[in-house]
Amino acid sequence: MTAHLSRRTLLGLVGAGAGAYLLTGCGDGESGDPDAPQAVNWWHIQNTEPMLPVWAAMAQEYQGAHPNVTVEVQPLENEAFKAKLTTATQAGSPPDLFQSWGGGVLKQQVDAGLVKDLTDDVRPWIGGLLPAAVQPFTVDGKIYGVPFDVGMVGFWYNKDLFAAAGVTAGPTTWAGVLDAVRRLKAAGTVPIALAGKEKWPAHYYWAYLAMRIGGLGALQQAAKDNNFDTPDFVAAGDRLKELVDLQPFQKGFLGADYSSPDGQAATMGNGRAAMELMGQWAPSVQASASTGKKGLGDKLGFFPFPAVDGGKGSASEAFGGGNGFAVGKDAPAAAVDFLKTLLTADNQRRAARTGAVLPTVRDATDAISDPNNKVVAASLAGATGFQLYLDQAYPPAVGQQVNDSVAELIAGSKTPAQIVKDITTVAKSQ
Repeated sequence: MTAHLSRRTLLGLVGAGAGAYLLTGCGDGESGDPDAPQAVNWWHIQNTEPMLPVWAAMAQEYQGAHPNVTVEVQPLENEAFKAKLTTATQAGSPPDLFQSWGGGVLKQQVDAGLVKDLTDDVRPWIGGLLPAAVQPFTVDGKIYGVPFDVGMVGFWYNKDLFAAAGVTAGPTTWAGVLDAVRRLKAAGTVPIALAGKEKWPAHYYWAYLAMRIGGLGALQQAAKDNNFDTPDFVAAGDRLKELVDLQPFQKGFLGADYSSPDGQAATMGNGRAAMELMGQWAPSVQASASTGKKGLGDKLGFFPFPAVDGGKGSASEAFGGGNGFAVGKDAPAAAVDFLKTLLTADNQRRAARTGAVLPTVRDATDAISDPNNKVVAASLAGATGFQLYLDQAYPPAVGQQVNDSVAELIAGSKTPAQIVKDITTVAKSQ
């Protein structure tokens, strides 16, 4: 995927000895007393400015109010987090509190008995959250995770580079995107920044095109039938290939990651590309990864993924998701209590003020101050439909194949017709 706030360096990995200590301590809170002596092992992916110090401060404050509780914080880069979590869950030892995007991945963890049913624990306060944000964390009517952030993917663009190329506004059709790419190239500007190495950013293009061409119904039917070998999904690949054939990406994009000093976010933040397709966290990661740590400032604009001529989907249907936390099966009582603290209106406002988080608590939405975040929030509020990231909505193996197949399409090693067969083969094997 996806989704993803800040991600750059791998920080705070616990060694085998420390991990064993934390696991043996997990039973300390089984009495249900959040103030009993216990350790909470917390893995999150906000491993750069601006959210890294915010989460650290909240953990320190919680420990100050609960002297017997230790919150062991492990900030992890996104891909490193997913690899480490896979190892932990396969061993049957998930962390106490960990990043989740909900959807098919969470359902698999639920089916394996790896996460706590939080329904009763959160009932007194979950009503203060936006229902749409909670939905991806709800499995068979029960809540297994709590979202702290909700948003959508769209195009972030450099207003100055657009103006210099004669592109006067964000395109409203896919044909308009292709025309903008041609104009930008003619002006000597790299049209699009892409982290080809990480794969999840590229899947946004194919997923959105499938939504616009087939509508949300096509994605829902594919999940039901385990079949992606349909004209709409092939057409999505054809439209994406139209873009790829224009060679719109920065030099070396196939080896670029997302948030390193020479990755996708930095390429945008340093003004070396005109646009990127990314989630609501994009401005903060652009700033964090940029040379001056400020990004583009008021030069940055946003427009929703446009319509495709003749498509059954609407440009008002959004693609995205929420960042949240699930609680491991053996987590002590303080893990759920600490999660509740993270979701207070005051703490959600603190997160929102960084510009990196669109809060899920209704009472905290007044803290959204960044103009671009307001545009994203307004687009999301007016959305007529919503689709979770495909690499999270579908079972993990299917989501990974979507990412791998789209990467192969962009690299030119597979055709649109071939990738839908590959994805379908994996889907039918689940």
